[in-house]
This record gives sequence, structure tokens and C-alpha cells, in this order.
Amino acid sequence: MIREHNGSKNSFDKGETEDQLKEARKQLEECEKMATLGQLTAGIAHEIKNPLNFIKNFSELTLELIQELNLEMEKLSSSLDPKSVEYLKGILADMNGNLMKISEHGKRADSIIRGMLLYSHGKSGERVSTDINAMLAEFVSLVYHGLRASDNTFNVKIEHDYDPAVGMVRVVPQDIGRVFLNLISNACYSTHQKKKSSPASYTPILKTSTRKLGDRVEIRIRDNGNGIPPSLTEKIFQPFFTTKPTGSGTGLGLSISFDIVVNQHHGEIRIETAEGEFAEFIVLLPN
Repeated sequence: MIREHNGSKNSFDKGETEDQLKEARKQLEECEKMATLGQLTAGIAHEIKNPLNFIKNFSELTLELIQELNLEMEKLSSSLDPKSVEYLKGILADMNGNLMKISEHGKRADSIIRGMLLYSHGKSGERVSTDINAMLAEFVSLVYHGLRASDNTFNVKIEHDYDPAVGMVRVVPQDIGRVFLNLISNACYSTHQKKKSSPASYTPILKTSTRKLGDRVEIRIRDNGNGIPPSLTEKIFQPFFTTKPTGSGTGLGLSISFDIVVNQHHGEIRIETAEGEFAEFIVLLPN
């Protein structure tokens, strides 16, 4: 009876190991696909950036021309028909408003492109002095607009509190970018899921902040989503562990983030959370 039990157990362990290997292989394939996608994204971003610069620059130049034209209109208004003057001023006002919107959205698009390039640039393992505040802001913009583009029901109120004293920090930008991307994406996902089952009075909020703490820099990414149950907080940094439905997450994002922050940058990453209320990830990096 004992031998049968052990044989059954060994058979079970073997089957479990094979399943784990299949899952690991599948996850590695996904990682390769994501790496290829990152390279493709970088190429597309470069191609978009040039025409986008023309849009920004010419919209700003045209706004200046409209201001000059308005000044000339004021000089000539006494010699023109008042109705014609008002009509022309109305057209110029509309043109000015339209160009301001073009300029605004051009700057927003440029911000997204910069974030995409920041994520894809740099040699692996190369540390460079990086503006952490600007980098965090770029990835917030990148994730927000990316999610809005794929799902127009998604929305979140963005709050930030960046300490200017943080300054430049020597990090591997593309790796720390992956950390920001993972944590911000998870925060947005949590608020979006909570919004689907919450009353209309619930407002999804994403808050990012930085602070200079002596020889370290603290980065906080907080959401008011569903939080994480106490029983799961010790597992969240384990490879392949995910609370998302099948197909919605690989279970590698937080484990990779842990490796980047702790093992590569000799920093610290931890979570503070209350189930049903909030989750806040705290990243500490040596300055």
C-alpha cells in the first residue's frame, strides 16, 4: 500500500513538473514576442516622431502668425466695415482655438512617443543618469493613453507629487522603465476592474509620487482599486503568480520588477495594501 502511494505521488510530481515546464516555455515565448514587439514599437515611434515634430512646430508658428494678424486687424479696423471686422475676428478666433488644440494634442502624442522610445532605448545593463520624475511622468502618460486607445471605457484620475530634489539617478532606464510600466499598468487594471462593479460615485485614482530620502530615492505608485488580500501579499513577487484571469496576465511582471529593483539596482520594493481599498507599491533606489 505504501509503495502504491509513493508511486502515485511520483507520477503526480512528474506530471506537475511537466506542466510547469510547459507553462515556463509558454511564458518565455511570450517574453520573446514582447521583446520583438518592443523593437517594432521603437521603429514605429521613430517614424512617427518626425512628422509629429512638423505638426507641433508649424502649429506653434501659425499661432504666432494669427497673433500678428490680429494686431494688424486692430490697426486697420477703423478703415474697414465693422461687420467685416467682427466676422474676420471670429474666423481668427476659431483658427486660434483649433491650432491650440492641435498643438496640445501634438504635445501629448510627443509625450507618448518619448515614453515609447525611453522604454526601448539603451543597451542592457548600461546605467545612465536619468531624470526619475520625468521618466515616471512619461510612463504614466504612456500607459494611460495606451489603455484609452484600446478601451474607451477606461478612465482614471491622475494625481502626482514629484520631489524636485530627486534629480538625476543612475539607473538602467529601459529596465526601470519596465518596472514603472508594470506597476502603473497593474494599478490602472485594478481601478478599471473595480469601476466595473462599483457605484457611479467611485472615482478611479492613480497617484504617483517621488521623494528624496538621504542617499535613496523613493517612488510610490498607488491606486484605489481592489487591493490585495493579506493571504496573497507574500506571493505577488513569485514568478508566474497572478490574480488576473487566464489570458490577462503572464504572472511575470512583478517578479521581473523585483529582480530589476532588488538584484540589479540593489534597491527595495514592497507593497502596502488594504483589500477592497487600495494598493501602493514603494520602490527605493540608491541615489
